[in-house]
Amino acid sequence: MKKQSMLACLLAIGTAACAQKAATPLKRTAATPYAETITAAKLKKHLFIVAGDEMEGRETGTPGQYKAAKYIIEQFRAAGLRPGAGNGEWEQPFSLMQDTLAQSSIQAGGKTFSFGQEYYASVKEAVNQQLGTTPAVFAGYGVASETSDPWKGMDGSEKIVVLAEEDGAKKGAISDKLRNAAGHGAVAVFMVSERYNIGGRGGSRMRRTGLYWPMMKTMEYIPNTYFVSPEVASAIFGKQWPELVAAAKTGTTPITGQVTALEFKKGTEEIKSSNVLGILPGTDLKDEYVFVTAHYDHIGVINGQIHNGADDDGSGTVSVIAMADAFMKAKKAGKGPRRSIVFMTVSGEEKGLLGSQYYTDHPIYPLAQTVTDLNIDMIGRIDDEHKKDTNYVYIIGDDKLSSDLRPISEAANRHTGLNLDYKYNDPNDPNRFYYRSDHYMFAQHKIPIIFYFNGVHEDYHRSGDKPEKIHYNLLAKRAKLVFYTAWEVANRKDRLKVDRNEK
Repeated sequence: MKKQSMLACLLAIGTAACAQKAATPLKRTAATPYAETITAAKLKKHLFIVAGDEMEGRETGTPGQYKAAKYIIEQFRAAGLRPGAGNGEWEQPFSLMQDTLAQSSIQAGGKTFSFGQEYYASVKEAVNQQLGTTPAVFAGYGVASETSDPWKGMDGSEKIVVLAEEDGAKKGAISDKLRNAAGHGAVAVFMVSERYNIGGRGGSRMRRTGLYWPMMKTMEYIPNTYFVSPEVASAIFGKQWPELVAAAKTGTTPITGQVTALEFKKGTEEIKSSNVLGILPGTDLKDEYVFVTAHYDHIGVINGQIHNGADDDGSGTVSVIAMADAFMKAKKAGKGPRRSIVFMTVSGEEKGLLGSQYYTDHPIYPLAQTVTDLNIDMIGRIDDEHKKDTNYVYIIGDDKLSSDLRPISEAANRHTGLNLDYKYNDPNDPNRFYYRSDHYMFAQHKIPIIFYFNGVHEDYHRSGDKPEKIHYNLLAKRAKLVFYTAWEVANRKDRLKVDRNEK
C-alpha cells in the first residue's frame, strides 16, 4: 500500500484503508519481560517442526495433522496450561465425511460412456445406483409454456427422464425440474448440454468430495442427476442432438429411447479431526474468556509434493504456542491475567473454516462470556506491496463490532512499532479476507475480533511455503503485538463494548 500522510488519511473516504504509522515505543511495562520471551529463535525452532516434511502438510484428517496436534499438546503441557477441551482433554474431536467415487458408467446405443469424460454427477448428492436396461423419455426443457407442456400425459414411471439445458427462452430452476421428474416417477434424470462434454478435465477432483459435516437426509425424493454430453443423448434416442433440440423448442416431446445399463457406486468415509485447546484460568474475572487462535491444518500433499504451510498457518500456530508460554511465565511470576485466556489451534480451516465452525456450534466456554478472538493466519512473510517497507502487518476487523478494540490495538503497537495497515479492513475489499479465516465464526456471534495477516505472496498454497522463507524477526514482532493486545484485553477493568455492527 502506498504511504499516505496523516492528513490524507483523515480526509480520505474510507479511512480503514490507511495504515497507522508506527509510533515510538513507550517505556517498558509489566508485560514487557514476558513479551520478550517470544523470540525469533524460539519461533523458528517450533516452525521447522510444525512445518517440517514429517508433518506431510498437515491436511485435515491425515496422520500429518494428528502429528501436529500431538506436538501442540506437548508444547501447551510443557508451558503449564491446563487442558482446555473439557473433561481433562486437550482436543475437541469432530467428525467429517468424504465421498469417493468407486465406479460409474453409462451404456446406450452400443457405446459405453465414462464418468469425467462424457458425463458427471455430484458425488456428494448422488446415491449408489445400478440399473439394467431402462426406458428413457426426452421431456425437452422440462418447462411448461403457453403452447406446450412436456409433462402433460407423460409417464416417467421407472424411466430415465432426459432434459435439455435451458436455452435462455426456457427458464426454470433445476430443482423444480427434478421435482417434476420425481413426481412423474423418474428413477434418474439426465441433463444434457454441450457444456457437459468435459473431456476428462474434471479428473480426480470430480471423483471425490470435499470434507463435509454429517447431515440429516431429506425425506424428499430427488432422483440422481447426471449431467451428460449430447453424444450420450444421441446414443439413447438414436437421433442427432440438433434434432432433439428442435423437438424441445417446438414442444414435440416426449421422445422415447433406452439406456442399456447405468452404474454409480461410491464409498463414504468418516474423517476424524480435532481442535486443540489449552486454558490459562484468570483470577477475579475468570468467567470471561479471551481467545487467541490460529489454524494448524494446511493442504497436505498434492501431486507428490508436500505443501508445508510454514506461513499458512504454521506462523500463526507457533505464535500461539509462544504466547501461551509467555503468559504462563507471567502467571508463575504472580502476574497472571484477570480474565481466562484460551489458546486454540483449529483444524479444517482450509476445508471451509470447519474447525472453528464446530467450536462455535459446540462451544466449550459460553460464547456470551467470550470477550474477543485474536486470530492469526499468516504473519511470517512479506507481500509484494511491502517489499520496500517490510515493518507492517495487516489488521482486519478490529473496528467492526467494538469501538474499544482498535484503540487497544494501536496502544499495544507502541511496544512493537509496526505499521498497522488497514487496507483489507475496507468493507469493499474484493478479496473479502474478513470472511476467510477462523475469526469470522466468532464474529458471527457478535464477538469482537482482530485478524492478523501479512497478505498473500508467491508461495501461497504452493509447495514453496517453507520454513526457511519465514522472516523470523518480523514474525516475532507481529506475535508480540498480539501478545500485548491480549494482555490488555485480559487485564483491563471493563469488558470490551459490543457497540458496532459494521461489514
